[in-house]
Amino acid sequence: MPPSPGRAIIFSAPSGSGKTTLVHHLLSSNTNLSFSVSATTRSKRRKEMHGSDYYFFTPPEFRQKLQEDAFIEWEEVYPDCYYGTLKSEIDEIWANGKNVIFDVDVKGGINLKKYFGDRALAVFVRPPSLAVLEERLKARNTETPESLQKRISKAEYELKFEDLFDVTVVNDDLTQAKQEVQKLYANFIDQQ
Repeated sequence: MPPSPGRAIIFSAPSGSGKTTLVHHLLSSNTNLSFSVSATTRSKRRKEMHGSDYYFFTPPEFRQKLQEDAFIEWEEVYPDCYYGTLKSEIDEIWANGKNVIFDVDVKGGINLKKYFGDRALAVFVRPPSLAVLEERLKARNTETPESLQKRISKAEYELKFEDLFDVTVVNDDLTQAKQEVQKLYANFIDQQ
């Protein structure tokens, strides 16, 4: 018998909006919450670890998992650059009696919300402006001029889907955004 489903909180945003920072804040503040580690074929960044930050697969390994129907949702973001949510990851979190938190791109967030329905709260994290977003991405020192332009173009596109989420948090002031997401999570969990 599969584990009883818990609740899911989904954070989506254009890259560089601060969703990962907000997710880490909630994880450090709530013991009943567990992070859903996504699978990807992108290269590991410095200090990232397999199974902790992402499950890193080669494109053929990822495609094999697709054939095995191992994903709740998945996407090919760029050619041979896949991201997805493993069913086994969520089953394990819920079996341990915890709620799950996702840090995914916008398309993944929409797909997860469709999959989980009312068991999920979908949060869209919006940057104050595209100019601020570009500065944040530059400050990471992980982007080439070409990849930066790709991310900005993708962000412009992703911002059009904000209305498909349950709530929007504008990450202009990080302290205020942290307080806002904590309140959203507490209210959502109290509805159980």
